[in-house]
Amino acid sequence: MKWAVRGLVGVAGVLAIIVALAFWANPAAPAERLGLTGEGGLGLATLRADLGGFFGGAGALALYAAIRDRARLLTAPLLLICLALAGRIVTVVVNGFEQSMIQPAAIEVVLLVVLAAGRTLLSRPQAEAA
Repeated sequence: MKWAVRGLVGVAGVLAIIVALAFWANPAAPAERLGLTGEGGLGLATLRADLGGFFGGAGALALYAAIRDRARLLTAPLLLICLALAGRIVTVVVNGFEQSMIQPAAIEVVLLVVLAAGRTLLSRPQAEAA
């Protein structure tokens, strides 16, 4: 079970890094698929920095946690996914529901489960286990 979860955490990390690279290489394309536009240099820089940074940071930590078998490295990506999902819930409450919101929210729920399982099942150093 632990190896399966570790593998899923690693795959999630790699996929998030690929998304980050897509935002850094050509931010307009992945942004458009998410309903965003980057106007001018500031808009493109913001897409690269904010979204590329979000996916890159979460992905790098998840991948490193899987490689090193360290549960604590999943705390930050888990928090980021929780906050992203909370933002989606706030949007539904404030602005209403749209069918296009289902897929990204479902992906975040799956990531939340995978990262939470990793946080529970991956190893903790002796000093951290107490």
